[in-house]
Amino acid sequence: MDRREFINKGAGAVVAVGLGGTVMPAFAGVTRPSLHNGQDINYKPEDGIKGPLKLRFLGTGAADWKGRDERGELRRRSSVLLDDAVLIDFTPSARDMIPEGISPEVIFYTHSHGDHYKPAAALEIGVKRVYLGSTWIERARKDFEKASAETGRPAPEIIPLAPGDKAVAYGLAVTALPANHATGDRNEQTLMYLVEKKDVRVLYATDTGGIPAVAARIVGIDPHEDGKPITGLIMEATMGMGGDEDFRIFTHSSVETVLRTAHMLIRQGRYLPKLNQPVYLTHMARTLHPTQAELDATLPQPLKAAYDGLEVYFQ
Repeated sequence: MDRREFINKGAGAVVAVGLGGTVMPAFAGVTRPSLHNGQDINYKPEDGIKGPLKLRFLGTGAADWKGRDERGELRRRSSVLLDDAVLIDFTPSARDMIPEGISPEVIFYTHSHGDHYKPAAALEIGVKRVYLGSTWIERARKDFEKASAETGRPAPEIIPLAPGDKAVAYGLAVTALPANHATGDRNEQTLMYLVEKKDVRVLYATDTGGIPAVAARIVGIDPHEDGKPITGLIMEATMGMGGDEDFRIFTHSSVETVLRTAHMLIRQGRYLPKLNQPVYLTHMARTLHPTQAELDATLPQPLKAAYDGLEVYFQ
């Protein structure tokens, strides 16, 4: 199937279907605080404050973005800001995208690659609590101790998460999910996150080659099991259209991967966005994608390329 045929089939499928912290559980050897931000271990998303989830894309690029390219385009390293309070990933490249007067104190890391994880950058903006994968917790503690000594900023509380663990921060319930991605540490389990706020359920899936079955089952979007639909989907598309044969396919997703995933979830009733909200693409490689204008003109529904500074409200 060529690119044009793929786009036409994709658009047709969507038209036909329509669009509609506290950590638990504990595990051996880890001491977990019972309270975070005044919320106890019995907190559930449905008990939280009703309202939209505000999400700001601080960066939408993959690791090969190093400033403006020859086309004049710029994408910072991928990270997001939730409700002006909670970060997922952060590097110095995205610092100018944090609105003036906003000082997020909590960060969730997906993994330890340098385009997502820079301890000194987190300390310099005042982060006080860090969540990351339990498989590399000791390495992270050493990294933050070193960054603390170098910056003169106090080291944060660092809390490990295993797949399925849920943390609460500023009224958001954030569940760790296993991602399909590899780092230089073969023992590191990289993570994606489900973010919940009352009836809002947003899956933030980067970096990952597709959505692993275990992650889908934890979220509730695996059609083989009873589950609960998501209301928002943000997924990486490191490779552009026609990139399914790129060598990164073992550890990243392409536009086609995201489109197939979205179509399946829509058909199965497991993706029910409000107000026809699109599926947002992020973590786009400079060398594998056209300009934002070209993406806006050619991406099939329901996909939309996010851009640095874009603010979205999930209902």
